[in-house]
Amino acid sequence: MNASTLVVMELENDSERTTREVFDQFALPEEFSFAKTIVPVRLAQHEGEKLVSRSQAKRLTRRFERFQTVILDFSGVEEIGQAFADEVFRVFQNAHPQITMAPIKATEAVTAMISRARRGQGR
Repeated sequence: MNASTLVVMELENDSERTTREVFDQFALPEEFSFAKTIVPVRLAQHEGEKLVSRSQAKRLTRRFERFQTVILDFSGVEEIGQAFADEVFRVFQNAHPQITMAPIKATEAVTAMISRARRGQGR
C-alpha cells in the first residue's frame, strides 16, 4: 500500500489586509527585504517530546542569522530545559549579537529558564 500526503490550503480572497501591511510587519522601513521573523517554538517539538537538548535548540536556530529580529512565540510550550535555553539565549545570542531575539507568550517556567540562560548560568 502506498502512503501519501494531502495538503490543503484555504485562502480568504476578501481579506482586508493589504500586501503593504504584510510586508511592513516583517521588513524594515524603507527596505525591501524581510528582516523579522516570528517562530512558533512549539513546532520544534516532535510528538510529545520536551525541548531540552542543545541539538533541538540548534535545529530551531538554524537560519536565524538571515534576520535582524527573531520573535520566538512560546505558545503551547509549558517548559524548556536548561541546555535548550542556554544554547538559544546564551550561546547563539553571543555568537550573533546583532540579532534581536524576543520571546513572547512564555510561561513563568519558560521565562525563568530564559532569564537564567541570559545571565550565563545555563552552562
